[in-house]
Amino acid sequence: MDEQVWLVRHGETEWSRDGRHTSVTDLELTAKGEQQGAALRGRLELAFDRVVTSPLARACATAALAGFAGPDVRVDDDLHEWCYGDYEGITTAQIRETVPGWTVWTHDVPGGETGAQVATRCDRVIARCRSQRGRTLLVAHGHLLRVLAARWVGEPFAFGRHLHLDTGTVSVLGEDRGAPVIAHWNA
Repeated sequence: MDEQVWLVRHGETEWSRDGRHTSVTDLELTAKGEQQGAALRGRLELAFDRVVTSPLARACATAALAGFAGPDVRVDDDLHEWCYGDYEGITTAQIRETVPGWTVWTHDVPGGETGAQVATRCDRVIARCRSQRGRTLLVAHGHLLRVLAARWVGEPFAFGRHLHLDTGTVSVLGEDRGAPVIAHWNA
């Protein structure tokens, strides 16, 4: 593979544990989230050409616990989680009390981002990864990384609904005979 993009979803926070939509609220990791971050250290013993993280504390802390901290780690605002606007801090079940059948993949997010806006940010990240070649590690968030994987393989952002992603996991995007692939997911 000419290039690989390794994806890490940040460790558990109180809100990720409870299923609450978390974008702009800058939560710390729970004790379990810290353990997840530290456990990544042994799984990421590779040479990365670049390490890039979301600006949010939960992603930066996960990167640091995994062994990636300091001036060589870049922060990229395009890796910020999907902005949930009026739905920040509430669960899908709570949203569905007033908007039956709501999902971030199929409905509007009042006061937040559209899926197309998130896809545009992901496309910029992908373009930077592809232009630099080599192995990149991205540490970010659940919905954002699901959109990024969908866009990597040329699918619309909503394809991400089919890509469940747990906290503290590793996924790998790459190429197979010139075609973009999801090589490993949610490991």
